[in-house]
Amino acid sequence: MTGLDRLSYQSRWFHVSPQRKFLLWLVMMILAFTLPPLGQGIEMLLIAALSCWLLRVSFWRWCRWMALPFGFLTVGVVTILFSFSRDPQTLLASIPVGSYWLGVSAPGLVTANETFWRSLAALAATFWLVLNLPFPQLIILLKRAHVPRLMTELILLTWRFIFILLDEALAIHRAQTLRFGYRSLPLGYRSLAMLVGLLFTRVLIRYQQMTTTLDIKLYQGDFHL
Repeated sequence: MTGLDRLSYQSRWFHVSPQRKFLLWLVMMILAFTLPPLGQGIEMLLIAALSCWLLRVSFWRWCRWMALPFGFLTVGVVTILFSFSRDPQTLLASIPVGSYWLGVSAPGLVTANETFWRSLAALAATFWLVLNLPFPQLIILLKRAHVPRLMTELILLTWRFIFILLDEALAIHRAQTLRFGYRSLPLGYRSLAMLVGLLFTRVLIRYQQMTTTLDIKLYQGDFHL
């Protein structure tokens, strides 16, 4: 998360207004849902090239970012691709499973192909927006869209606490690693359990510190956005 946040600040389009970025993202999403699979694949490659150029990163690094959602996407596409049927003649390829046949049907193959490329193009477009839209610009965009102030403040606090949580978890994990807390599997599980328990306590302490700081600054219930 911290790496992605830093990348958004080094983007070549850092000073481009968030409204223009959002409009370009809308165009990308419309194309991702309306183009045929070949066009969606070409759009994904163009977005990948644009993202790598804007962020000054390699194509391999961009592929590693896409690896996590790609795994979830693959599981979803597989469930669409395979289907059960009593008649094996309706399937292009099948294997018997009890009184049914498990295989691939022509409509399922077409649907899975369309879903796969549409989802990849939409994921690439969303990654492009996330990687080129710093959080302060997101707040500006939410204000321009007249999102309720309470929701904007909740998004701001959630974003802040994500980094607090990661910072505390990394500090505890680093201390445990220096004390050989993960040198074996049983010891690793024990260290992980200690990390989770201690993390909860440390986050509560950081929350109390933030509350004290806000009280000192005469916090009246509204953040300056």
